[in-house]
Amino acid sequence: MQIIPSIELASTAAIKTFQEGKLRELLAYLSAYSPYYRRQFKAAAIDVASIQSLEDLTLLPVTTKDDLQAFNDDFFCVPKTSIIDYATTSGTLGNPVTFGLTDGDLDRLAYNEMISFQCAGIQKGDVVQLMTTMDRRFMAGLAYFLGLRKLGAGVIRVGAGIPQLQWDSILKYQPKYLIGVPSFLLKLIEFAENNHIDYQQSSIRGVICIGETLRTADLKPNILAQRITDKWDIHLFSTYASTEMSAAFTECQYLQGGHHHPELIITEILDDDNREVAAGQIGELTVTTLGIEALPLLRFKTGDMVRKHQSDCGCGRTTYRIGPVEGRKQHMIKYKGTTLYPPAMHDLLASFDEIKLHLIEISNNDIGTDDILIRIVTTDSSPHFLNVIKDLFRAKLRVTPRIVFNDWEELQKIVFNPMNRKPTTFIDKRDHQHLV
Repeated sequence: MQIIPSIELASTAAIKTFQEGKLRELLAYLSAYSPYYRRQFKAAAIDVASIQSLEDLTLLPVTTKDDLQAFNDDFFCVPKTSIIDYATTSGTLGNPVTFGLTDGDLDRLAYNEMISFQCAGIQKGDVVQLMTTMDRRFMAGLAYFLGLRKLGAGVIRVGAGIPQLQWDSILKYQPKYLIGVPSFLLKLIEFAENNHIDYQQSSIRGVICIGETLRTADLKPNILAQRITDKWDIHLFSTYASTEMSAAFTECQYLQGGHHHPELIITEILDDDNREVAAGQIGELTVTTLGIEALPLLRFKTGDMVRKHQSDCGCGRTTYRIGPVEGRKQHMIKYKGTTLYPPAMHDLLASFDEIKLHLIEISNNDIGTDDILIRIVTTDSSPHFLNVIKDLFRAKLRVTPRIVFNDWEELQKIVFNPMNRKPTTFIDKRDHQHLV
């Protein structure tokens, strides 16, 4: 039985009124305790008491990742003695951005994950295998553990990678759900097939998928999701979150985008001029966090390009949903007249069983436009297979990138760099480097 917070069943008007009250509370808090936002309000001559509605958000300045990195300490609203946990996220200027969480923030994080997991159908007493790290100042793994604990589910903390260890744990403890990166599920399937494990008869019924998208822009299963479910009869639920917003958008059983939690976050989807786009149109997710004590954010531009879906959902929730991240704004590629984002290329490469590892590199060429190089490890290095890949790129994405074959030893050192918290499958060499 799902437990749905009452605000997520309220009318659109009631949710708006509720969020406007939370917004006024946040602005008063920032005015009292945030050195950064006090300075911003003063510089722009903003009387926060005049901000009464969600429409008034447009009167307030946006916050960028560069702002967070340049003035990190000034965003803190509490003394260091109140910080219980430290987390970091990559910054756009090279150094990581530090986030601190108070005891209250950790409680809020646990609540967020609890209701998100309930949205996907996890219940008290279920056993869940956690296939992501909890160390290296990574907020997500800790958040999942706290949410499952609050929900009353059992947690098996296996960590990332190592298919044999994952299967040993699955067969021994019989978890009902996994939490992990969807492409790793293909490695679990391959290991099971090579080692005569009957994965179809395993205890696994569903996977909460993180880090990679499962849906197309119109919310249909993408190639990666299809490859997994064609092999393994399990339910895949997409969840999207970030350290900056300490909130998640997780799919319910109807798989129509991640549901919004109005008690935790206000969202806007903005164009390049910071104007709201129409529902269903792509724009940059911009968030205002609610209920955070240590480092709340106002109109923070995440860099994630998404769409908002407002049609009714069969689960009964009246909240809108956020579709898959179709790309990062700074990772947009313009290639021979076509605009595309790395996730579309990742998904297309996932359609080939022969490709075991890949890395996409973007750079500037001699004439000042973007150049795409895809490095792959494959079981078929024939010219024919290379042409098959290029033909699919032409058909699906209308581009033909350069593709080169690499040895496993050469590429895995980059993709699975032990200093990084997740695999590096995209490198942007244009001006400065971004890793995802």
